Amino acid sequence: MKTVGDTTGPLEALQAWLSRWDVDFDVHEHAEAFTSTATALAEGVDPRSFAKVVGVITDDGRTALLVLDAGDRLDLAKARRALDAHHVRLLTEDEFAAATPGCLPGAVPAVGDLFALPMVPDLAIHDRPAISFNAGTHRHSVRVDRPAWERATAVHYADLAADDPDRPAWAS
Repeated sequence: MKTVGDTTGPLEALQAWLSRWDVDFDVHEHAEAFTSTATALAEGVDPRSFAKVVGVITDDGRTALLVLDAGDRLDLAKARRALDAHHVRLLTEDEFAAATPGCLPGAVPAVGDLFALPMVPDLAIHDRPAISFNAGTHRHSVRVDRPAWERATAVHYADLAADDPDRPAWAS
């Protein structure tokens, strides 16, 4: 396990949570990046192994974190089915910030427990031996063993990613 010197805030909370759940992790400090694909490239990993977090709210007021591969788009109809809701919409930036205190916009870690929120990852995440995700800042990400993360988060996977007609099936 590596840590970055002088860490406070969301990175420190994430490191503590991962340690408490005995999830080995590496913290990567990289050039500032604002999208999940740019962060994956800054970290030097395949964007398909970098998880991005999308915040949604259901018609009955339930907030959830959905986790997708960096290059994927969320299909709201699939999210609605996965969350057993009549309607699902993306959180506004202000709503997302309120639900994930301390994290910079677009840098929310893939750990719903940090915010007392349910988290549902896309099925594609399950195919990765290791995943990386933001650590609450635009300069830090973590890489974890996917099975250990899965065990610690007790996630239940769902089909969430939009089907891409321009992408051949073999390119997944």
